[in-house]
Amino acid sequence: MNGLWDQLHFLHPDWRDAVQIALVTVLVYRLLLVVQRTRGMQIFTGVVLLGLSYQASVLLDFYLIQYILRNLFQYGAIAALVVFQPELRAALARLGRSRMIRAFQRMEGSRVADEIVSACERLSRARHGAIIAVERDVGLDEYADTGSSVDARVSAEMLVTIFTPLSPLHDGAVLIRGDTITTAGAILPLTQSSVTDRSLGTRHRAALGLSEETDAVVIVVSEETAQVSLASGGRLERGVSTDRLRQLLYGPSAEREASSPAVPSVSAG
Repeated sequence: MNGLWDQLHFLHPDWRDAVQIALVTVLVYRLLLVVQRTRGMQIFTGVVLLGLSYQASVLLDFYLIQYILRNLFQYGAIAALVVFQPELRAALARLGRSRMIRAFQRMEGSRVADEIVSACERLSRARHGAIIAVERDVGLDEYADTGSSVDARVSAEMLVTIFTPLSPLHDGAVLIRGDTITTAGAILPLTQSSVTDRSLGTRHRAALGLSEETDAVVIVVSEETAQVSLASGGRLERGVSTDRLRQLLYGPSAEREASSPAVPSVSAG
């Protein structure tokens, strides 16, 4: 009887079990939030189907299929690191952010915000395309390496000059850290999410891609529509007004503000 009771000890969990179950639940939930409706979610679904196929092959004694799947799973961890690299990087970046720090953080003051907003207004009127990424908690050094170092004080004149057509750096992105333009002509990663809105061009997809992998605020001026858009936290808000742009740039939490009327990048873009 004691032996049977020992085997059923898991039916009487203590507080440690409850804590572990809660932690695992939260981790799984956060993981699903990261990969939901992205390429990662599709791959994750495929892995689950392979696991179910393996269980079915065991029940049906399909030895050949078991052998193939066992060898596939043997190298699955290494393959997952390669395949899920963008999603893993985004997840680790999000884990490193502090909501409290974001809630009280201000970039460098209203002057920088006014300069960026003024530049976007002028670029929009001239129908000059532009993409401006404002660094927050997560550094953008790896993207800065793809462009040209500028190291200039943020000003509307400088931003307009950079994005003037035929300028050597107008096709890439401008990266801003604090009150300094650090880089121009940077190449940003395109979004890994499925974007069904065909009106979104390369700049919008790049803005979404960077906002998925970092906590940067990315502003896009469309040369086709003259609309100003802002990407943050993997979401894109289009047709942003001057006041709204200033609010999203330096409000309490740009990511939270952008989420309400925005277009989710994971579904529509």
